[in-house]
Amino acid sequence: MKADQLRKKFINFFKAEPRNHQEISPAPLVPVDDPTTLFTSSGMQQLVPYLAGEPHPQGRRLVNSQPCLRLEDIDEIGDNRHTTFFEMLGNWSLGDYFKEEQLAWFWQFLTQELQLPKKRLWVSVFAGSKAVPKDNESARIWKKLGVPESRIFYYGVEKNWWSRSGPPDRMPPGEIGGPDSEVFFDFGQRHNPQFGSGCHPNCDCGRFLEIGNSVFIQYKKEKDGTLSELPQKNVDFGGGLERIVAVVNNEADIFKIDLFKPLIENIKQAFSLSYGASPASDRGIRIIADHLRAAVMLISEGVEPANKLQGYVLRRLIRRSVFHAYLFNNKELGGVSLPRLAAGLTQVYPKLKPSFGQIKQVLEEETKKFEKVLIRGLGKIEKAIQAKQKIDGKFAFDLYQTDGFPLDLTIEVLREKGQVLDKGARLVFQKEFERHRQLSRSASEGMFKGGLADTNKGATKLHTATHLLHAALRKVLGNHVRQKGSNITSERLRFDFSHPQKLTESEIRQVERLINQQIKKDLPVTCETKTLKEALTEGALAFFGGKYGEKVKVYTIGSPGGEWFSKEVCGGPHVTSTGKIGRVRIVKQEKIGAATVRLYAQAETA
Repeated sequence: MKADQLRKKFINFFKAEPRNHQEISPAPLVPVDDPTTLFTSSGMQQLVPYLAGEPHPQGRRLVNSQPCLRLEDIDEIGDNRHTTFFEMLGNWSLGDYFKEEQLAWFWQFLTQELQLPKKRLWVSVFAGSKAVPKDNESARIWKKLGVPESRIFYYGVEKNWWSRSGPPDRMPPGEIGGPDSEVFFDFGQRHNPQFGSGCHPNCDCGRFLEIGNSVFIQYKKEKDGTLSELPQKNVDFGGGLERIVAVVNNEADIFKIDLFKPLIENIKQAFSLSYGASPASDRGIRIIADHLRAAVMLISEGVEPANKLQGYVLRRLIRRSVFHAYLFNNKELGGVSLPRLAAGLTQVYPKLKPSFGQIKQVLEEETKKFEKVLIRGLGKIEKAIQAKQKIDGKFAFDLYQTDGFPLDLTIEVLREKGQVLDKGARLVFQKEFERHRQLSRSASEGMFKGGLADTNKGATKLHTATHLLHAALRKVLGNHVRQKGSNITSERLRFDFSHPQKLTESEIRQVERLINQQIKKDLPVTCETKTLKEALTEGALAFFGGKYGEKVKVYTIGSPGGEWFSKEVCGGPHVTSTGKIGRVRIVKQEKIGAATVRLYAQAETA
């Protein structure tokens, strides 16, 4: 079975009677109205306000397939099951059905629609904690469906509890979450004792593969640290498309499914490799395939390599791809062509064809820039060797931090000189790396805590200000101005838009003046739910293509039926009138691409 077939089968299953789900459009990889995270990492991300109780314009039963990007497991890339980019099949109940229906429907999908053998399906449920009781109800339902007690496993909060922030003790006030129940496929291979004395569904030996997770979102973290029941009980299901396709084909290696075949074939031909010949070369092939696919998807959505935020992640993905291609190419960059490898992706993702020219340009330019990094890093190592300087884990990490020079390449270069980094040096590098990664995780979690379900007043004011800024830019510069992204905190807004050059001082002053005139007028900010076609007919701005659903929210600044200054399709949140924003001042601008400008602005107390 191919990925396209399985995707359609899943969506049609939940749209059909008696399930009657409405298909919603996937969100972009880079969230449009959520400044709290770099990427869309799950299907539920766009649904947080609705899981918390806000009515969804398309109803209470929803389904889709969501492209996602997750970086938590980037160091695991190279095995046969982890990827950074993937599609998540999802279905949701917003206060409608709950455990009984969800588990039965997913079981029906797996065993009847996909005809997976029941005896090879294992499940896990929540073992309970001090705050939340053991999920005996889910266990009872699984037994009723025919899963024997011997194939039902109980795990605690680290495995069978879900919230965006992790276990209950790490959830910030206002965060929602709940216990979950996962389904695993048993490939039947012999247990590897290096992963423990006994095997179980969450064992890392490779015998089991998780293929679906039903999260029962029914709790909210209170300010006093306790968990309270939500007014509505929700279901949030996610199942990895690539993993389920692999399982249906009884293939433990997800890199052998159709979505990866053309890409891996190009890698094999380019470097005269065989896939499956050796663990070392397989790891390199998978890293190139995974990272290049993720990089291409980001570029297709307008992300460009940079030293911060999404651009930094893209740069890291491209450079790791180049590095492993460099090793396969006898340590020569000449002949390493990422666009030639990536061309295979257009066969399985036809939507990439119109933008492949831009994708090719970005990949080529970043490869050239990385060549300088390689030369600089090699020069520093050579200089250190000649000076008889100690090359240890700290040296390797500093080279990685300052020059982006990978540890793997440092090891290979030293090996050529007859030197090795001993185990102690590797541990020092890893310790430094882990310390920096924890700092990054803390920062990332800090970003995520301010989600749309719990947005503070400062961010809400500035969110509304972006609408004023967008409209003012179009009036001053022209209608070619199109929003390309935004990031909002309580202190400042960042707004990216299409324009060939930086604004002049006069243009900045004009834009500021227009914005502050609307703030002084204290115009009403109103919201209406309409079809996308109705919104566009009325003149609402909507620049994110197929990323909208059939029904959308339209925010109008001014009179909805009369004269208005701004009208945009948006998910919110906003102030009720512009007078609440305060005086807006543009504080900085940057040119971040061939035709993209970034503005930073702040709101001052009026």
